Amino acid sequence: MKNWILFSITVVAVLALVWVSSTIIERKAEAKFAYQNLTPIKGIEPRNEKWGLNFPRQYESTMKTLDTTFHSKYLYSNRRDALKDSPELVILWAGYGFSKDYNQPRGHQHAVNDVRESLRTGAPMKAGDGPMPSTCWTCKSPDVPRLMKEIGVAEYYSKKLSDFGGEIVNSIGCADCHDSKTMKLTISRPALAEAFEARGENIQNATHQEMRSLVCAQCHVEYYFSKKKVDGAQYLTFPWKNGFTVEDMEKYYDDIDFADWTHPISKAKMLKAQHPDFEVFKEGIHAQRGVTCADCHMPYKTEGGQKFTDHHIQSPLANIENSCFVCHREKTESLMRDVFSRQSKVKEGTRNLEKLLAKAHIEAGFAWKKGATDAQMTEILKDIRHAQWRWDFAVASHGASFHAPVEITRIVVSATDKVQDARLKITRLLATMGYTTEVPMPDISTKEKAQIYVGIDIKKEKENKEKFLKEVVPQWLEQAKAREATYDSK
Repeated sequence: MKNWILFSITVVAVLALVWVSSTIIERKAEAKFAYQNLTPIKGIEPRNEKWGLNFPRQYESTMKTLDTTFHSKYLYSNRRDALKDSPELVILWAGYGFSKDYNQPRGHQHAVNDVRESLRTGAPMKAGDGPMPSTCWTCKSPDVPRLMKEIGVAEYYSKKLSDFGGEIVNSIGCADCHDSKTMKLTISRPALAEAFEARGENIQNATHQEMRSLVCAQCHVEYYFSKKKVDGAQYLTFPWKNGFTVEDMEKYYDDIDFADWTHPISKAKMLKAQHPDFEVFKEGIHAQRGVTCADCHMPYKTEGGQKFTDHHIQSPLANIENSCFVCHREKTESLMRDVFSRQSKVKEGTRNLEKLLAKAHIEAGFAWKKGATDAQMTEILKDIRHAQWRWDFAVASHGASFHAPVEITRIVVSATDKVQDARLKITRLLATMGYTTEVPMPDISTKEKAQIYVGIDIKKEKENKEKFLKEVVPQWLEQAKAREATYDSK
């Protein structure tokens, strides 16, 4: 009886080994076949579907960034109206495009359409028209490095957004991060390499693991448009010369007397943070442990014998098993509870800060009306500038309250101190003018009321945008279709 049991176990073990060996051979053959007879990709190929002929899994997963169904406690993948949620933002950005339109970001495949459809980019009805420079396209499409190569970097930056409407049509994709010959990760835009050079560093020395964050840092960073660098072109520049902290970049901007715009109510010279994700990430524990952006937002998958990076770039909370659980062993509920706890605490601080900043701008405007002088307002406006810059740095960074909650909390506390200092100085100034009661506050309880208060004709803005989308964008798409038809014939 024992012999029969031993014999049966041996047979099962042998069959299992045969099956495993057969599967391994089959998968190796499949993987080897997948990288044979690849369709050649010439130069900077902006069309993701062409890369998809060779790398279908990566292409199929990147197209999933079109999905807008995911949402967590605070993050949405669809077009959620942030101004509606927080009307005070209209006051904070009065005189700047963000007071017209500001939504939570969608996935990468929506990037080009989101630029066209945003009220911030205006309604350019012809080439060379509209308020925005071509620099606004820079992070939205692999057509950008193609254009930079064809006409030159400075020439690209010197144009208007509307000049390239028929050129920039392919949303973020393969050529943004990969060399078409070697498939290695590569830096496709000059700003990041120039920022390293300004710090006395060479980005060519970066390791492959570091590159898994640096390709993201081409765009997910703080930047500004320098008009002094090359013949007045709106040259994309990273303010990293002094370092990566909020104070380092604040000093950089102060030293060159840079302002994105002058606030029409308070008259403060304002800074608009873009999305300093990389800088905030560097301050957190994950970066300190050598984790990269791709490790969490583009985790590895295995299909058909191939291990590949999932290009469905999204919140790790949408894919906890493949992202977080590679390192963490908590239960899903416990891990998500920790994330939401950090987010809620930071959100509470930033929401309170928004209200204080809105009041500070309105109070400063009231002081001007009462006859305040430039000399009396100088330190007040500096406090408002620095407080809002720090608030914006904290909220504009995607996932900041998770990436570096301790640092973001510190920034929010310092911003709150500065705005309170500004308001106290205004109170004392008004008292010297004989005004000792509270400054009257307008009704800005809704986005619409706040926009009326700052003088935005949102109905007209929307009508102009609808006309642009109906009349101009179809022409751009026809131009792009005709141009791309010539690619394969070359």
